[in-house]
Amino acid sequence: MTAYLDVARLRADFPALDLGVAHFDGPGGTQVPRQVADAIARTLTAGLSNRGAVTEAERRAESVVVEARSAVADLLGCDPRGVVFARSATQATYDLARTLAKEWRPGDEVVVTRLDHDANIRPWVQAAEAVGATVRWVEFDPATGELDLLGLAEALSERTRLVAVTAASNVLGTRPDLEVIAEAVHAAGALLHVDGVHLVPHAPVDVPALGADFFVCSPYKFFGPHHGVLVADPALLETLRPDKLLPSSDAVPERFELGTLPYELLAGTTAAIDLIAGLASSAPDRRTRVLESMRAVEEHEERLFGRLLAGLERLPRIRRYGAPARRTPTVYFSVEGLTGREVYEALATRGVNAPASHFYALEASRHLGLGDAGAVRAGLAPYSTVEDVDRLLEGLAAL
Repeated sequence: MTAYLDVARLRADFPALDLGVAHFDGPGGTQVPRQVADAIARTLTAGLSNRGAVTEAERRAESVVVEARSAVADLLGCDPRGVVFARSATQATYDLARTLAKEWRPGDEVVVTRLDHDANIRPWVQAAEAVGATVRWVEFDPATGELDLLGLAEALSERTRLVAVTAASNVLGTRPDLEVIAEAVHAAGALLHVDGVHLVPHAPVDVPALGADFFVCSPYKFFGPHHGVLVADPALLETLRPDKLLPSSDAVPERFELGTLPYELLAGTTAAIDLIAGLASSAPDRRTRVLESMRAVEEHEERLFGRLLAGLERLPRIRRYGAPARRTPTVYFSVEGLTGREVYEALATRGVNAPASHFYALEASRHLGLGDAGAVRAGLAPYSTVEDVDRLLEGLAAL
């Protein structure tokens, strides 16, 4: 039986929720709990230095980094020695693309999908173009929002070097079958890069089990501060040679971390993961607590999402985009006779935050026939409530 998520207790940790706004903008970044803000403030004011082992300030900085790698490893089920910190998931992907492309040649192939956020498309397209490699595109069904797995398999060849795919669409919520994709990609001798930014806040994640060679996520999507994370098998990272400063460490994972790390943000990330681990579990080890708590989150969000979808179905002027079989609690929709911006602004006057855009899933928005304007997106978070859902539905009905 899944543990129970005490939403009222969770909400009490988020000062921003005291303002009375119903937040459906979590896919763009969740609200931040006081534990994370406190960890950031403590780290900034405790006395810091560059990492080292001589002074107390150096040791404190070193401890912050080690603890953050351990926390991310417990969140994602990976090796802490393969945790790389970056300015953002986008930057991490760009850096990795440039590094991998050093070994690509004209005639090599890279596979991307129309379902993805542009941060898992453009870095690969541009890296391929720079070396004369070929880009192959995989489509998705606009009616269902499902990725074309047969088309993906057909796009693979002995020249495929890398496949980039999302773990969950940030507009449609679609969760492609990564295990099946990974098996096909590896059978072709290629690497699999997975954008997990939109999945990690909503479900338990085990990166090795998913078959991802590289996996990126963003702590600010799961209660943390603004930076990015890339994880991989440290043995794979050892084979890669990114551009770096000559005096900087060549050890993995530091080899991929350019410049001084944001220690305060890493401390905030550890605090966010510790909060997640304590949502619905008291197991002795953090990894187990994370898994049990995220299963409780998933169950809570699924119940609310069912209520949201049923309510949208009863509103005659709502058009929903995509109906994937497996998805995050994210819905993309438009209202007949109104622009997405008009819906967004009208809901905002009622204290309901549900923005409208392409949300950087530009290829997906265009493939859905929405052009560059996109549509309205409503995403649930662990702190979402029945009352929030009903406020959104009432606001839409009032239109």
